[in-house]
Amino acid sequence: MNIIIAGDGEVGFYLARSLRFLGHNITVVDPNQELLKRLEKETDLLTVAGPSTSPRVLAEASVGDCDLFLAVLHEESINLMSCVLAKRMRARRTVARISNAELLAPRHRDMFRDIGVDELVCPERIATKEITNLLNNTVATEFFDFSGGLLTMYLVRLEADSAVAGLSVQELVQQYNTLQARIVAILRGGETVIPHAGLVLQGNDLVYLISRPNQLATIKRVLGKEDVAVRRVMIVGAGRVGRYAAMALEDRMRVTLFEESRARCEEAAALLQQSLVINGDATDIELLKEEGLQNTDAFIAVTDSSETNILTCLHAKKLGVKRTIALVENTGFITLSQDIGIDTIINKKLITASYISRFVVRGDAVRSKWLSGTNAELIEFNVGRHAPATRHVIRDLGLPKGATIGGIIRGNETIFPTRDTQILAKDKVVVFALPQAMEQAAKLFES
Repeated sequence: MNIIIAGDGEVGFYLARSLRFLGHNITVVDPNQELLKRLEKETDLLTVAGPSTSPRVLAEASVGDCDLFLAVLHEESINLMSCVLAKRMRARRTVARISNAELLAPRHRDMFRDIGVDELVCPERIATKEITNLLNNTVATEFFDFSGGLLTMYLVRLEADSAVAGLSVQELVQQYNTLQARIVAILRGGETVIPHAGLVLQGNDLVYLISRPNQLATIKRVLGKEDVAVRRVMIVGAGRVGRYAAMALEDRMRVTLFEESRARCEEAAALLQQSLVINGDATDIELLKEEGLQNTDAFIAVTDSSETNILTCLHAKKLGVKRTIALVENTGFITLSQDIGIDTIINKKLITASYISRFVVRGDAVRSKWLSGTNAELIEFNVGRHAPATRHVIRDLGLPKGATIGGIIRGNETIFPTRDTQILAKDKVVVFALPQAMEQAAKLFES
């Protein structure tokens, strides 16, 4: 697939680096020549310097031969215009990153497609949904539904004194045979580990589980996790994510929103009905304490500074806040943030990549989730009628190293496969894969 990524910095470059592992031809269009020179030194990607709203620049990037055009600049109007031009110049499919969630309304969908914008992705809206879901389910630090909720991915941190720490994966299955779940990956010390029967679980492991939603109570019992009743929420940062989150939560929780910019405070106050909006510096911990930080159930830091978000979450943890969520845009900080105890990391680059991934992976990909702290991915595939995966049981499929099957959905039935399980046409299969294994794994499920 020929893919053009129009960006103005880190989001575009992150997508380019991540997607090149899947074997596609990628060209990056960016107005900043110095950034492109750096990208060329680090990778073998093609680059074109210039604005993506220039027909000349798009022609130089061979947009007429483009299967997928991604516009992920920070300015949504430029993204929309770039997609319109790319479509007129015969790009086959276009995706625009936007910030204004109002544009996602179903009534606008046909209008955008008529002018050449096939898909819209709003990382801020997806981030808000993740935040609200996580406050409803405080056992997991990250979770994601597949097939309308028939299977769910949970990311759970093992406490140092967890009863399962010290058990091998096989011993866990044997001792807790009522747990209908499958471990697909473990994050340990910044490394992604594909589990095998003899792998021993350790305290502070971040464990990715695939399970049925009705298994949550069993997961809590086995792993020794307790729900946190979230009634009071403190949000730092009144940008789009902070405002959207406050709007989504204020009807059922007591929300306090901090923002240093007076203009943003006034904008937030005009939108919010029940939230308390405070104009103040979030790094002033004494001010946060005066407003009840120590009595807060959940602390959400979504300012424009990753460092501020990390530090304020750590202060909140120190004061006994049970649930912390930080917006961390610097991907180099994600593993560090997880290791030092921040419960959940939100990253708009990963959110954008998750949305776009299903358009670029071979086979019929339905949903995908890029995982925090690793460049691995969970993807739900529709199994094609003549797919290679239907010809052999799993042990004989030749799954590449770095890939594992987490679950199978057959109609309304969910199956946790063994090595002797036979995959059938029209099944849906949830696959965990590292970047180097994704392309080979995807081939197994396409006709």
